[in-house]
Amino acid sequence: MVKIKFFLLFLILQNTIYAQTKKDWISLFNGKDLTGWNVKIHHHEYNENWGNTFRVADGKIEVSYDQYGDFNDQFAHLFYQKPFSYFHLTAMYRFKGELQRGAPSYTMLNSGIMYHSQDPKNILKEQDWPISIEFQLLAGLGDGNPRPTGNMCSPGTDIEYQGKKYPGHCLNSSSDTYPKDAWVKADLIVYGDSLIQHYINDKLVLEYNHPTMGGGVANRYDPAVWEPGKPLKEGFIALQSEGQPVEFKDIRLLNLVGCMDKKAKNYKSYFVKGDTSCKY
Repeated sequence: MVKIKFFLLFLILQNTIYAQTKKDWISLFNGKDLTGWNVKIHHHEYNENWGNTFRVADGKIEVSYDQYGDFNDQFAHLFYQKPFSYFHLTAMYRFKGELQRGAPSYTMLNSGIMYHSQDPKNILKEQDWPISIEFQLLAGLGDGNPRPTGNMCSPGTDIEYQGKKYPGHCLNSSSDTYPKDAWVKADLIVYGDSLIQHYINDKLVLEYNHPTMGGGVANRYDPAVWEPGKPLKEGFIALQSEGQPVEFKDIRLLNLVGCMDKKAKNYKSYFVKGDTSCKY
């Protein structure tokens, strides 16, 4: 019965990639400035955009380090202003430039999109990573070895994969390897805490289930927010900075929560979770 349920959810969510009208999508980024976004950088207070790490140029959000010296573990995240639970997120990204001096070697051509994150207002000054799940973005290192993108990493969280709790921190997808400077399309479909799907250039490359709070990696968080085993059904979305210059554009979201009464004026066939917003 469980397998049938998730297969049906898969068919519903698969349909959202192609079947929605443009007017239903929310543009999270206006292409001009960072209105609607908030910053949290390790070693800095909430909304201190130290070094102008996150900036806008030519219709893109740029992650830059030209005002840095040593990187000094200043891992950073740019959070959209409101949380979501059931949604389809789409964005374009590309890597550029060189790894900032002092950044860990594993962050070369490495960034990500966090989701179901804790509220950035509750992230302490010396907390390194938000408690969240990461849609990890990578580019090939030019050494001929495969380096898939659209992976999953889990700072302060756990997931289930193929029916079992996944024991590692990161889980590779089945995507191709894409070079530095190439624009890549990333799609994330999230059904609360039930089913999550990663797409790269419109190809399904990874799916998993049941994210919960737990695990390691995130450090020096407020103990008041730590609830191991708590299902992560909603949270904030963030763009990541961890030492590698990267650009994002065309960041849009389709909310899958809404009126599910077919008699209502605001009914949409793609909604998968109902609310009390119906209008007649």
